[in-house]
Amino acid sequence: MNSKKIVILAVIAVAVVAYFQLGLGQYLSLDALKAQQAALGDYHRQHPWQVAGLYLLAYVAVTALSLPGAALMTLAGGAIFGVLWGTVIVSFASSIGATLAFLAARFLLRDWVGGRFGERLKAVDEGIRRDGPFYLFTLRLIPVFPFFLVNLLLGLTAMKARTFYWVSQVGMLAGTVVYVNAGTQLARIDSLAGIVSPGLLASFALLGLFPLLARKIVDAGQARKVYAGWQRPPRFDRNLVVIGAGSAGLVTSYIAAAVKARVTLVEKHRMGGDCLNTGCVPSKALIRSAKLLSHIARAREFGIAEATARFDFAEVMERVQRIIRTVEPHDSVERYSQLGVDVVEGSARIVSPWQVEISRHDGTTQTLSTRSIVIATGARPFVPPLPGIDAVGYLTSDTVWDLRQLPRRLLVLGGGPIGSELTQTFARLGAQVTQVERGPRIMPREDPEVSAMVAERFRAEGVRLLLEHQAKEFVIEQGEKILVAEHAGSAVRIPFDGLLVALGRVGNLSGYGLEELGIPGERTVAINEFLQTRYPNIYAAGDVAGPFQFTHTAAHQAWYAAVNALFAPFRKFRADYSVIPWSTFVEPEVARVGLNEQEAKERGIAYEVSRYDIDDLDRAIADGEAHGFIKVLTVPGKDRILGVTIVGEHAGDLIAEYVLAMKQGIGLNRILGTIHIYPTLAEANKYVAGVWKKAHAPAELLRWVERWHTWRRGGG
Repeated sequence: MNSKKIVILAVIAVAVVAYFQLGLGQYLSLDALKAQQAALGDYHRQHPWQVAGLYLLAYVAVTALSLPGAALMTLAGGAIFGVLWGTVIVSFASSIGATLAFLAARFLLRDWVGGRFGERLKAVDEGIRRDGPFYLFTLRLIPVFPFFLVNLLLGLTAMKARTFYWVSQVGMLAGTVVYVNAGTQLARIDSLAGIVSPGLLASFALLGLFPLLARKIVDAGQARKVYAGWQRPPRFDRNLVVIGAGSAGLVTSYIAAAVKARVTLVEKHRMGGDCLNTGCVPSKALIRSAKLLSHIARAREFGIAEATARFDFAEVMERVQRIIRTVEPHDSVERYSQLGVDVVEGSARIVSPWQVEISRHDGTTQTLSTRSIVIATGARPFVPPLPGIDAVGYLTSDTVWDLRQLPRRLLVLGGGPIGSELTQTFARLGAQVTQVERGPRIMPREDPEVSAMVAERFRAEGVRLLLEHQAKEFVIEQGEKILVAEHAGSAVRIPFDGLLVALGRVGNLSGYGLEELGIPGERTVAINEFLQTRYPNIYAAGDVAGPFQFTHTAAHQAWYAAVNALFAPFRKFRADYSVIPWSTFVEPEVARVGLNEQEAKERGIAYEVSRYDIDDLDRAIADGEAHGFIKVLTVPGKDRILGVTIVGEHAGDLIAEYVLAMKQGIGLNRILGTIHIYPTLAEANKYVAGVWKKAHAPAELLRWVERWHTWRRGGG
């Protein structure tokens, strides 16, 4: 705590202690006020300005210090100044005092609270920015919480001070008038409870609901403005039309059918989307084949003198296609038709907020009217407009599966998860792989030691890593393909035979009528927290919506899209991204949920680190996979988990325990108290909890326990 905070805290503490030590509270009682009413009135008539000034300062001090007695002082204002001037003075004094309390709480406590509860406070701040004035106005009108608590708690949020002041002044005005008016009849008041009748409280409650109702009216008005110029159909053919049959579209349509809505799912390419056809399934199938080859190359580590493998790259790629065909029935037209979904193979175009034109593959066209639409059109690889890239030809994560001949020299452009997975896989399959990354390390979203560990393995397996190399252009010289990159101010020429571009993905936005409807989007569709586009009945989910382009988050979003689309405005839910896990399937495997250290530092969130190195784990040693670590970030002094990073064998499976723990509010103490099978890799989750426990052992208590045991042995 800095010196300014210490001084302010000391001043507040001295003032509060003086208030109670000097017994000033005795002057802020109903009996005392009645007894002094005549004297106060006489003094006010003789010195009106001095009394008004002293009263205002005293009221500001009482409210700023959150001392009891504000209600009595409001009565005194009515008794001394009358209804008009009493209301004016009390209104300004109470608002100024409340704002000072608000600012004091912010200055003294905001940083500390942000450090301990950063993620939760972030969610609160988002709500305050969105609806803060409405909620504050309601709290000021309905005395559910003491006013001083409202002052202090809102000081910990991101609400602007000027917003807090004017909303407080307007919101407290009705209550101020009631109490000031009561003060003019002070002789008739027997208790503070008698001032506000149940009927008056009910009136305040109804008045307090007005701002929230007004917000709904404003939202409805904005929606009407958005829909202006469009003709709403008198009835609808469907409850929901879903465009795109990837993870988000499949789950959305399944949920809609499960709750007996009439839903049409439109897919113009292949059911299952990227995950089944060009993403998760084929990549993991190829990674598995490459991993087997890596184990054969490590045969001596397992006590096997010699092991070799002969393989045909084309057959490896055919195996990938066989696996896709095996999984295909899970996402097939037949299966979803049996589930009650009307599946249409064709292209969809939104022609109005309630109409979708479908061009079927058989050449027919139909237009369906629908109450709601979900855009789940997925994403595609981003290809930079570099000079010469089309001339040299390139592969992406969508087209690499068509390869049947292994490139001798493969250049991978990009150091993110997709680029890194395919870099290691093709290196293990026998290609000479060069990975080019413009940043200082691969996998930049992970902590530096994670990137370093993966990079070390890549280099050990023969991958050439070119970091801080910015691709500039592609050229063909004497039949050889060359990338010209810039590194440390100089041009670097990198020859290659095959090029794989892995620089992220952009949403599929064109050709669906979004431009004509004015639905904004650059790399993804612009949506709100309910997954709504600018048209409240048109939603987006999955890769086309972001912010996380994973299959499991697409399915997660699909629940919100389906429920909101089918049941709004009666009930709708904000999408929850508080616990999103992911894994990069390189070796060593990397999995993460919640914050890592670099994110916690960037956001200014205080944390503690507990780390367990897997090279000490019995099962990892037995398996020949004694590498990696588990790193858990927790709230300082507590076992509440902020985030977990796992590097090592089966990291993507091991992370599940922490995903559950974070979602259900389970801390490290309870993980430590859970039996884990021996010998398994999952024991590492328990051991890292033990690391935390050891670091937080009650040292003083243990010293006393040691003395007690000594005494029981008959020692001195």
